[in-house]
Amino acid sequence: TFQRQLQQSDCQNVLMKKVFDTHMLFLQINQSAAALKHVFAALRLFVGKFPSAFFQGQADLCGSLCYEILKCCNHRSRSTQTEASALLYFFMRKNFEFNKQKSIVRSHLQLIKAVSQLIADAGIGGPRFQHSLAIINNFANGDKQMKNVNFPAEVKDLTKRIRTVLMATAQMKEHEKDPEMLVDLQYSLANSYASTPELRRTWLESMAKIHARNGDLSEAAMCYIHIAALIAEYLKRKGKINISKTNCISINII
Repeated sequence: TFQRQLQQSDCQNVLMKKVFDTHMLFLQINQSAAALKHVFAALRLFVGKFPSAFFQGQADLCGSLCYEILKCCNHRSRSTQTEASALLYFFMRKNFEFNKQKSIVRSHLQLIKAVSQLIADAGIGGPRFQHSLAIINNFANGDKQMKNVNFPAEVKDLTKRIRTVLMATAQMKEHEKDPEMLVDLQYSLANSYASTPELRRTWLESMAKIHARNGDLSEAAMCYIHIAALIAEYLKRKGKINISKTNCISINII
């Protein structure tokens, strides 16, 4: 009935936010496994009908949905885990199709952010969550329509990176009283996201805070210089600024 209003401004409007929040309430309030099955079906229809709400403009809706679905991937019910994994796979596939079969950059970024949040909020990462990641990989491997494109490889890369974050976070907790080891682990994680500047910046900022807290100001400054270099590289690619070797701030910035 309100499809035209929902699609205004590329689905970036107040009515869309209200409809989306209503859908999210069904995931935020405890439901039976039978009810959740219908909620997931409704969300598949919603994402299929309004993909630009999630994959264009602001990333708020995309991030919120990724968070709630991942939470369900850690559900105690096996059937709910499977349904949530199927919805997440569908969501990533829609992102791929929306980007004209080029990438799933937005869902990748928002899922990694959601995992980082859920580690603190819900303690995910155990056998149930690992089982859901395996289900998602199986969907990607068995999707005949995506056999000749790079989508299955992107899904595999994403699940691998989620496992890397989970492992690194577990190690960080073990070494939280050893600042040098903690920073070393964060540095390794930041390097693993060399191709994803937004996430690399997040970890570099975290490293800078630890260095500053320990009084290691030169190391903190170097982290911020790396962040500046990431931003400069982005602006260069956009044609906003010109950078040459004579502008180099530090030989450590590559």
